[in-house]
Order: sequence, then C-alpha cells, then structure tokens
Amino acid sequence: MPEYGWIHELELPGKLKGLVRQSLQKVKEAWDEIDSVAFHNQRRVLEALQEQMIGEQDFLDSSGYGYGDSGREKLERACARIFGGEAALLRPQIVSGTHALALTLSGLLRPGELLLCLTGPPYDTMQAVIGSRGQETGTLAEWGIRHHYAALRADGFPELASLEPGLQPRVVYIQRSAGYEHRRSSLNCAQIGELAKEVRRRYPEAWIVVDNCYGEFTGREEPLHAGADLVAGSLIKNPGGGLARSGGYVAGRRDLIRRVAARLSAPGLYEKLGSFTEKRSFFQGLFMAPALVGNALKNAVFAAALFEAMGYEVKPRWDEPRGDIVQVIVLGSAEKLLRFCQAIQGASPVESYLQLEPGLLPGYDVPVVMAAGTFHQGATSELTADGPLREPYAVFLQGGLTLPHALWATCAAAKAIFD
Repeated sequence: MPEYGWIHELELPGKLKGLVRQSLQKVKEAWDEIDSVAFHNQRRVLEALQEQMIGEQDFLDSSGYGYGDSGREKLERACARIFGGEAALLRPQIVSGTHALALTLSGLLRPGELLLCLTGPPYDTMQAVIGSRGQETGTLAEWGIRHHYAALRADGFPELASLEPGLQPRVVYIQRSAGYEHRRSSLNCAQIGELAKEVRRRYPEAWIVVDNCYGEFTGREEPLHAGADLVAGSLIKNPGGGLARSGGYVAGRRDLIRRVAARLSAPGLYEKLGSFTEKRSFFQGLFMAPALVGNALKNAVFAAALFEAMGYEVKPRWDEPRGDIVQVIVLGSAEKLLRFCQAIQGASPVESYLQLEPGLLPGYDVPVVMAAGTFHQGATSELTADGPLREPYAVFLQGGLTLPHALWATCAAAKAIFD
C-alpha cells in the first residue's frame, strides 16, 4: 500500500487528497520533534508516579471528610513534582479551568489589592470572575479587588515598556493560551520565563500566576520551571489524559497553595479534607497525558499545514513554536464555521448524529458553536472545535485522544468547506 494509504478511505476530492498528502510530508520533521518532547514528558510523569510508590489501595474511594486518603495525598504530591512545584491541589470538586483560577485568585487577593493581567483582557469567563463585565455577582471587584489590563503590542505580546512602576500588583496573571483572541499567540515557557524575569525586576513582591489551560506538556518545561509561582488548569484538558471525568489543579509554592487551600475548604482545614472517588482515572490520566498532548499537537501542526495550503489564515503556522494544543483557522464566514464544526461533530464517537446550532454559553456574551462529541462533557482534550459567531469567524481546533481519529476528523472538516 502506498504511503498514507489510509487517505483513500476518506473519499476526498482529488485536489484535496493531494493537499493532504503534501501536508503530511511537510510536517514530518515537526512530528519528530513532538515525539521527542512527548518522550521527555512521559519520563517526567513516570518518575513522579514511581516516586510515590502507588499501590492498588491508593485507588480506593474515600467518603465524608476524606481524612487519611493516601491516594489523594500521593496524587497531589505527584502533581506538584510533575509541574515543578512544592505542593499542589488536585480535586474533582474543581469543575473547570475557570473555577481553578477563580479559586486561586480568591485565595491570594485581599480587598484593595491589585490584579495585573499581563496578557491583556482575559477570555470571557475570566472577565466575569474579575468583574470587568460589571454584571456578575461574587466577583473580585465586588470584594474591592482592583484590576489592570496591560497593553499589548500589535503581535499580541505584552507591551512591557508601558507598565507603570507605581502599579504595585499583588498578583500578576499570565494567560498562556490566547482564548478566542485570534490575533494573540499562545505563550511557550521561554516567553513566560521572559515575562517572569521582567515582572521580578519591576514588581519584586508580586506573585506570578499562570493560567496553564491547554499548555500542559506542550514543551519540555512548565511555567513553574520558568519562574512562575503558581499554575492552574483543568483536568478535562491536557493533564487529565482523556480519562479524568472532572477536576482541576493548582500547583506551585507551598505557602501560596496553603492560601488557596484555605479557600477550597476552610481556614484551619486547608488541604487535609476532601473525599475522592475514581482516583484510578486521575492517576492513569496523568500518565497518559504526554501521549495525548503529542497526538493533539501532531494534528494541530497537520491542520495548520493543510488549511494554509487551502488558502486560509492559520495561527500558529505549522512550523511556528507552540505554547498550547489549540489551532486557529480563520474561515471568514459564519457558514464555513458551522460547516467545519458540524463535520467535526459528525466524525465524533459520541453524538455524531446531532445537528449543531449556535447558542449562548455561561460566561460568553455572543453565540458560540461547539463541536464536542466527547466521552466526557466539555472535555477539550478530546477532539473538539468551537468558535464565537463574530468576525472574522475563526474556528479553534484542539485535542485528540488518538491521532488516526484526529486526522480523520480534520480531513472531514476540510472536505466540508473545500471549494
């Protein structure tokens, strides 16, 4: 069978079939580097798990207060080690990445203190947490916590020269992924290290918090290795490995984790409480995560090469550095956005029969179309595609439990909008 013989099973138009083959050839070297990163990260995760001497007893459920849950304690120590921190909280009760970050910021900030968002206005749900949208309850602003959005350069990188020495922020927040801002690029750890160094110089008393969603295991280091104080994210994204049914994590400095733990449970109780079920899936998900992220990155690189060859603007391009698993493709019309997402949904293992319609989601102020035929609801570590119904009608493609499925679905989406 000729190389990439599986392509004939997709029943693509002749010209598109040729573009798929050319794109696969083009990305071979990039795929080799992704394999190298995945191997490095797999070793790091394996060693962290082995260090905890995990046994069958650590997979057992706990109930009530969850006192003496050895599995929970080992899981959090392994999480801290993997991400380069002194301590960590990893809990199924944290329902999303936004929840993990809201918990973190609420634990660190006090009335009158300043939150500096170094990467500009964050994505919609975090703006609701901060209170800059002015219509939610329980926000940081409601508690008298101030915020400042740093200016960005034309390329979306923070304009460090514009930062005022007199700001004196208590927390500097860095959003690693670009969210629905297609003009901004995701940040890799080298760039985060550059930002952390500048923050230390200007604001030595500030704590640096990185929203790590979609960025875990995409490079050989994590933001804590690059100088951040805390990282937070969701377990139904990269670090759950497609197996965690829910949950989120916060990792970093021990004294700061204690402050966050006081908000998670109660002052005086901290991290010692918390019943835990299905710990096996969390351990196994962490173990699988480097391979899952490698699959997602390979498909993202392929998608960038293919859709660029089809004439679409893509970000990042196939050969550019990446800080997360998200591939942005600017489609230019609502119809193409819907067709693309419908094709991804139609190629999904779950609810492939659904007909997608844009809808308002909690935390967003414009309709969003979302293809997510996933085993776990909202798990964007599985293959998903979504985008807000607004100019320039960009779609955000991410995830992939297996590479064959991710490639199959991406080619189906290309076929759906192929002219």
